[in-house]
Amino acid sequence: MSDMRIAVTGSTGLIGTALVRSLRSDGHEVVRLVRRAPRAADEVEWDPEHGYVDTAGLMGCDGMVHLAAAGIGDRYWTAAYKRKLRDSRVLGTATVAEALASMDNPPRVLLSGSAVGFYGDTGDRTVDESAPPGDGFLARLCVDWEEAAAPAQEAGIRTAFARTGLVVSGEGGAWGRRIIPLFKLGLGGRLGDGSQYWSLVALRDEVAALRHILQTEELSGPVNCTAPEPATNRDVTAAMGRALRRPTALAVPAPALRLGLGELSEELLGSKRVLPRRLLETGFSFAYPTMDAAVRSALT
Repeated sequence: MSDMRIAVTGSTGLIGTALVRSLRSDGHEVVRLVRRAPRAADEVEWDPEHGYVDTAGLMGCDGMVHLAAAGIGDRYWTAAYKRKLRDSRVLGTATVAEALASMDNPPRVLLSGSAVGFYGDTGDRTVDESAPPGDGFLARLCVDWEEAAAPAQEAGIRTAFARTGLVVSGEGGAWGRRIIPLFKLGLGGRLGDGSQYWSLVALRDEVAALRHILQTEELSGPVNCTAPEPATNRDVTAAMGRALRRPTALAVPAPALRLGLGELSEELLGSKRVLPRRLLETGFSFAYPTMDAAVRSALT
């Protein structure tokens, strides 16, 4: 891939930080969108709450990666926080899409974040990008999140949605901040009966997948960014125990999880058995295709 100029929102988040680092290490130029007056030459101001982007700073960009959004698991899902989850995704995506559509020479591709929550609870059934949306708050949110990019699509900009699974990393996110510390203390265990499938992706594979989507012209619309072998929560728990050499006998009963986390608990107890069909069809190769490999990647 020849040197490119890529704009990124959410550049200080777990995925954004790793993506910016990866792009720059290979000689690409990165423009970071920030919600304040720019303080560095690589910064461009935007204000999603008021629908503003300094599009002059995006001139010459080959692509935009839109990752900015409030964290799904950062807080208890009160009505106010659910509004924040929605607004940060829908308003932010609409702002970016409308800004790009207004440009005379916009970036050729918009890669916008999404999530496997789109599919709802799939049980034991495997799903790929052809599956319809599921039920529940997060599924409806993902539908609206993706639809907010319509202005860019209508302007002829190749638009792809990275439906990302649970990112496995020791650098941050739910895995680095919560799961790994609990297991290191010997307090890790299955959630509910542990039979629910988790669709995981190693952070390094997530970054590689985003870069693959950016440079693969035939990829537009939804692209599942998950490892090709979803694993049950029970198997993930066992893998963490093996990797850290810690006991995993503890378990959190489903009623206790619902009491402590409320509606968010359904995302942990629900099953998402998602396959990355479109990545594999376009030649993407996972460095960490299995659950054990993804877990090891987070600990090294």
